[in-house]
Amino acid sequence: MKTAFLFPGQGSQFPGMGKSLAERFPAAKQAFEEADDALQFALSELCFNGPESDLKRTEHTQPALLAVSVAALRVLEEQGLKPDYVAGHSLGEYSALVASGSLQFAAALRLVRKRGRYMQEAVPQGVGAMAALLKLPAGKLESILEDAAQGEVVTAANLNSPDQIVIAGHAGAVLRAVELAKAAGTRRAVVLPVSAPFHCPLMKPAQECLAADLNATEFRQLTIPLVNNWQARMIRSGEDAREGLYQQVPNPVRWADSIALLAAEGVTRFIEVGAGAVLTGLLRNINPELHGIRFGEADDWEKLNAAVA
Repeated sequence: MKTAFLFPGQGSQFPGMGKSLAERFPAAKQAFEEADDALQFALSELCFNGPESDLKRTEHTQPALLAVSVAALRVLEEQGLKPDYVAGHSLGEYSALVASGSLQFAAALRLVRKRGRYMQEAVPQGVGAMAALLKLPAGKLESILEDAAQGEVVTAANLNSPDQIVIAGHAGAVLRAVELAKAAGTRRAVVLPVSAPFHCPLMKPAQECLAADLNATEFRQLTIPLVNNWQARMIRSGEDAREGLYQQVPNPVRWADSIALLAAEGVTRFIEVGAGAVLTGLLRNINPELHGIRFGEADDWEKLNAAVA
């Protein structure tokens, strides 16, 4: 049975995440200590106890989620569980690259902290927006985005599943797209409570800022193949890893295509490594025949161990 580790992105965070892992597993505790040392502040305290307002700040959210994913990954590795493939949703691609041996944990933490800051600063508060379109009839998206733009930016940001598409861009254009989607028969269209319009062309200033940091970071050859967000393509080289992180900033996350590629490679078992269970839920929407299980809290271990035994 082929296994893929999936790593969650922004939106999966919650106060208390990772705390039970650190309390039960020394390997997880050590990962959080490494994160605190790398960033020179108590990231673990923020993960374990909040406050939620601080945890929601993008420059904190991104390293916090990375730390929880790597803490969970360390436990799985210690227990002898290793994937055949890895993939991560947006921010989660950094966690996946740590798992693949391409990125050092400390380097990834420093990168995502800057990434979060650059993304937050790229678009003034209130200028951009994101919205989720659920069960939009097939073939409608392109015309909706074209009609809604009216000289502004609105594009697909997350192609999460056949039933879930997230759009991003200027707030006015996103709101127009929401109304057009409702008229086109989408089951639900809702503006998301996010601080910036991620994965759209408005993020180009963040992309350019991040370029220097990516170029200054060592990316090794991957020991485990990774399916990237930008192209939904299998990669194995450090240069492809760096380029993928650069290109994913203003481009959509092709998650449904990524899962389809993994399934085509023969993956039948998916383990979501980190906070929450967003990706496990999406998996069912993409292909009901695929099996997913989460591991992000100590109580998840017994279920996971039974599933992989």
